[in-house]
Amino acid sequence: MTKVLVVDDETNLVELVQSYLLREGYEVLTAFDGITALELARATPPDLMVLDLMLPGLDGIEVCRQLRQFSDAYVIMLTAKTEEIDKIVGLSVGADDYLTKPFSPRELVARVKAMLRRPRSGTSQPAVLPSRKFGELVIDEVRHEVTRQGEIIPLTAREFTLLLTLSAHPGRVFTRAQLLERVWGDEYYDDHVVDVHIANLRKKLETALGNAQYIETVRGVGYRFEVRDIK
Repeated sequence: MTKVLVVDDETNLVELVQSYLLREGYEVLTAFDGITALELARATPPDLMVLDLMLPGLDGIEVCRQLRQFSDAYVIMLTAKTEEIDKIVGLSVGADDYLTKPFSPRELVARVKAMLRRPRSGTSQPAVLPSRKFGELVIDEVRHEVTRQGEIIPLTAREFTLLLTLSAHPGRVFTRAQLLERVWGDEYYDDHVVDVHIANLRKKLETALGNAQYIETVRGVGYRFEVRDIK
């Protein structure tokens, strides 16, 4: 049974969301603070987390940041804030989607269903290969892992799908619209979400691999996968 962890300090909201998800056949875990949420996520790993931004103890941003150290569960972040910066910060630490309060429980359930219908590696991906090797970088689609000399480079589900898409066609330029279609599917986002995830992916690859550049910006067009040493 698909497991969803709902995290919010508003008891009534948690109970409402829980009732809707249970009605759809999901197993639902609940937590009312960030520390308990992380403990539950480690003990009983969820497939998806509905995570409030403003929590006692650890806020949603920090919970998401720590969650990404051991889990690639999808994260839908709930926020009462409408400023773009809050959404960007949430996405930058690994959230996959967000909803602004107040929201319709039916809309939340629809987003949960849409997200869980997709395989972890996203939509419209190339045929599965055992692995791809680019210098010290190894991309294993079957295991859903990226490694350097056997050490795992921790990526979110979206970051992995971006890397998988770009590396399937080295040298080919993908526009932001094409990456949105392949990685985010029929969900609505503007082009900026691609830039945010690309920046996070680059940072992780550069931290793990040092003087090698894998994702190149083609100004005014988009991005391509290239293996280059940085002089």
